[in-house]
Amino acid sequence: MADGVEVRGNRVRVYFRYEGELCREPIPGTATKAVIANAERLVGIINYEIASGTFSYARHFPNSPRLVGNTLGHFMDLWLDIKRNEMAPSGFRTYKSKLENHIRPRWGSHQADMIDHLDLQAWLQKELLPKLHNKTVREILNIMRQVYVIYRTRNRSAHDPTEGLTVRLPDPDEADPFTRNEIRDILQGPSERQQELNLAQFMIWAGPRVSEAISLAWEDVDLKNGTVKFRRSQVRGHYKVTKTRRSTREVRLLRPALEALLAQRRFTEKCRPVQIEVTDRDNKTKKRQAVRFVFHCTTTGAAHSSSDMLLKGFWKPHLHAVGVRYRGPNNCRHTYASQLLSTGAVPVDWIAEQMGHTSTAMIWRHYGKWINRDGADMIGILERDLEL
Repeated sequence: MADGVEVRGNRVRVYFRYEGELCREPIPGTATKAVIANAERLVGIINYEIASGTFSYARHFPNSPRLVGNTLGHFMDLWLDIKRNEMAPSGFRTYKSKLENHIRPRWGSHQADMIDHLDLQAWLQKELLPKLHNKTVREILNIMRQVYVIYRTRNRSAHDPTEGLTVRLPDPDEADPFTRNEIRDILQGPSERQQELNLAQFMIWAGPRVSEAISLAWEDVDLKNGTVKFRRSQVRGHYKVTKTRRSTREVRLLRPALEALLAQRRFTEKCRPVQIEVTDRDNKTKKRQAVRFVFHCTTTGAAHSSSDMLLKGFWKPHLHAVGVRYRGPNNCRHTYASQLLSTGAVPVDWIAEQMGHTSTAMIWRHYGKWINRDGADMIGILERDLEL
């Protein structure tokens, strides 16, 4: 009997080494001379194809259990299990959505080793880029690349078809802060939702992320010293510690931000504490806290359940009503940075500290913009200092 063929009882199997592993597959039929001869011919073909790089496991053994464990979908599931324990629920949902909506329908049933670099390139160029933002396509490609990292831990000599693929991003949009006139229109425009106006004033003049502002509690506020401590955020109803360790910070409040909190006292300061669970930075440990949230939704009487509800329920219609060009509520954070920068008197390091960043470059790159109409008369200052 030729090497690569074995008989076990009344059954025939072929065996061969593929990608460093010894593989065994049964041959249909009983162990007759004809079936054994067919197995010998088959194993010769397989060894030749492996040597020449043309072997396809699925073509020869389409029903093999080995194929189920070699589909890209199998490695997607492994990757999801890892990410589920590594990431916060909100971030995990975003990753999973991209995988389930874009990657799995197209590639999930394919054998991981049969997906070609050029096939992926065509998928990016013809299917994804025409209908999705470049940033989204880059994130999808990055997920695909991470799935192949899992695959290659099982198959160390395997290729990675994502290698060399890139998705270029357009230049980022400049910060688009509200001007002082727009701030006045937003805060003084007619509205029956005074709590949301207080929240808007606080965000514009204290610079928190929206997720930090809606999860601020009176236990975090020191009205006597004019400070607040941002130590949690809320995304889609899930509370967690702030985005980074640096983001957990004590902020000194400008007068308008402090006035917003003083105006908010009558609405929520005497509310009974509610119990919440806050997920720690390991995305596993949960700590219970009893808190009285500062800002409530006027229509529900409860704390804001998500930034999306704030956006749709108040922010967007209010900006339309007062005639201010629409920008999202997180633009209040951009506005805070830009208003401070435009004075020309505040060190950028101090602004970065207030906003929870280690890099001053982040302030200019993502948040800050000099607003000429709101800034100091720099020419006058220079002429005075230069004695011109």
